[in-house]
Amino acid sequence: MNAAGSPFPAHPIGGDTDGSDTDGMDLDEARRRLVDVRPHLDAVVALRADLIELRADLAEHGESTLGGLAEAKAYEARLHAALEAITESGADLKGWAPLLLDYPGTRNGVDVLWCWLEGDPDITWYHRADCGFPGRRPV
Repeated sequence: MNAAGSPFPAHPIGGDTDGSDTDGMDLDEARRRLVDVRPHLDAVVALRADLIELRADLAEHGESTLGGLAEAKAYEARLHAALEAITESGADLKGWAPLLLDYPGTRNGVDVLWCWLEGDPDITWYHRADCGFPGRRPV
């Protein structure tokens, strides 16, 4: 576990993609990929909540209705697999609580990141690759 109590690294999970199949991705392609990974995104939300609750119960009471240490390890493995499936879609996973994804692409000849934040119904934001989250703009 890292200092924040997460079983995952403190840095962005996806890291930089090699861009081999994502350079110049347009918004339509990014949206298609988001639809494809939606089941994994939903799994992360559910697994994350269960794992955090299980860990809190174990720390406070030594037991949980969600299981014990073995179940916690199983939740961690399933969570890791779901996060890996998301990054395999070409997304750069910037955060997992809340989920934050960027798909690299271009808009009007400028390198951008098509940005999705947990709770958004679709990719409705982008930002220049060199500006980050504070530079988000509506598509």
